[in-house]
Amino acid sequence: MQHLILGGARSGKSQYAEQLAQASNKQVIYIATGTAGDDEMQERISKHQSERPRYWETIEEPILIADIIKQYASSNNYLLVDCLTLWLSNILFDSEGNYQEDIFLQQKQALLELLPNLHTDIALVSNEVGMGIVPMDKMSRRFVDEAGKLHQQLAKVCSHVTLVTAGLPQALKH
Repeated sequence: MQHLILGGARSGKSQYAEQLAQASNKQVIYIATGTAGDDEMQERISKHQSERPRYWETIEEPILIADIIKQYASSNNYLLVDCLTLWLSNILFDSEGNYQEDIFLQQKQALLELLPNLHTDIALVSNEVGMGIVPMDKMSRRFVDEAGKLHQQLAKVCSHVTLVTAGLPQALKH
């Protein structure tokens, strides 16, 4: 089962994905895409790490998630990728904010080609960022546009899609 879990910031989407992973009774492989660019982000990462069961394996990979998914694909595993919007930011722009088209297209395509043939349970957590106003700057608009396109493409190939709002999961596709 491929499960796309969407929601806004602090909506409860990660907690919901973690509950699904825990209930699977499989070995959970947590694929974390965030990087600690500042102290506040390091605190967030540390908090998330401390809240997860210690027996879950955590793989920190900001770019090559398709490779990690392939490596850990097994019917005995439950893969949890958190989160795709951080990953999208990592592949879309370099550290100076420059668009990196080759990496973006390559990594996005690798993920989209992998999922339809994947026989491993996986939850893909992502922020729904397109429900507000149109951003003022070009880079932010590009990010929102690409996140929306990615979510649409993933929703087509995932067997389950859930929107989490205020901690309440709403099944969009199952």
